[in-house]
Amino acid sequence: MTAILADPVSEVVAAAEKLLTRRTGAPVTLVDPVDLGGSGRTIVLRVRVAENPFSLPRTLVIKQVREESGVSGARAVDPDDLSGDSRSAFLREAVSYQFATALATDSRPGAELLASDLEARLLVLSDLGDATPISALLEHSDSDTVTNTLMAMAQALGRMHAATVGREEDFTALLRRAEVAHCDDTVAEQVERAVPAVPGLLSDILRVDVSPELTEQVARAAKLFESGRFRAFSPSDLCPDNIIVNDEGVRFLDYEWGGFRDAMLDIAYALVSFPGCLCSIELSEDRTQAMIEAWRAEVVGMWPALADDNVLAARMVEAQLIWVWLSTYLFLPDNHTRIAAVREHHLSVPRSEALTQRWDKLARSADHAGNTVVAHDARLIADKIRGLSVG
Repeated sequence: MTAILADPVSEVVAAAEKLLTRRTGAPVTLVDPVDLGGSGRTIVLRVRVAENPFSLPRTLVIKQVREESGVSGARAVDPDDLSGDSRSAFLREAVSYQFATALATDSRPGAELLASDLEARLLVLSDLGDATPISALLEHSDSDTVTNTLMAMAQALGRMHAATVGREEDFTALLRRAEVAHCDDTVAEQVERAVPAVPGLLSDILRVDVSPELTEQVARAAKLFESGRFRAFSPSDLCPDNIIVNDEGVRFLDYEWGGFRDAMLDIAYALVSFPGCLCSIELSEDRTQAMIEAWRAEVVGMWPALADDNVLAARMVEAQLIWVWLSTYLFLPDNHTRIAAVREHHLSVPRSEALTQRWDKLARSADHAGNTVVAHDARLIADKIRGLSVG
């Protein structure tokens, strides 16, 4: 990473200085901005605190959403001109960081929010320091290290879930305080579109007609985003590119879709190999079970029902099913723009390989849980995709 001096960067640094000066009541000077690789409308910088009257950390991370073209294609945005999705994403992230910062340090999923300005669309965060992307550890480590890393990720998810059970009203209150009448859940909206659309895609592209029993189970699984027995906070965007490992353990980045949903969705997201992108990791049955047990050990005190292996297996299949369904909606069609975007991820594989692995994994999980409907149809779909020539 190299220091950068483009005008938008100077503007972001100046905005952060102004915010921190207002917050502390004394001048704050930030220097040596380093681009941390923001994308789209976002600029993300690490800065050094040169003038530090109130014991601020030595380095900080600044994140701002902008409108005009600038570094990394970012642009600053007037709040009134934001699309629903863009405004929702920024406000969700600000509120999610505020909520997570109030948690005990060992339960906090990522960086601490030090200051924010909703009008300027600016966040000042603690610097997580030297860290390794989890994608690099999963790609280049030996088998035991990969397993231990995945268990640590599952454990970190479980600690976050256990710490946030019963606190959904607190999160909703923060949304209201940010003057958000309705803050859309982008992932839930995608799922809502996917539920009725996938049977047609499977029929048209694969010549597979799924059973009515399967579509009924999919419709029930989709409700995990709005209800469910095991609700807790989630950063939601759990792609490996948004997960790092530092001296303190596994940390999650990017809370733009953060919110409350059934916690089974988070651990299932990893078990079907990150269905919102085309990332893929090898998950043997032993490794899968190790991840599940690492997660369950953290949450079973809050949700004693999960001590029952049959309950856990059934709920896990339900959560995996809706993720594989969504992944099929996103990547089975020839949407070249969407596919090209996720092929840039570090653990990305061809979409036919990713989709086949996800349906195969779902079939094995359903076999384990005794769900013959899901097992049969998942195996049939996997076989059809396996024979389909798609990149």
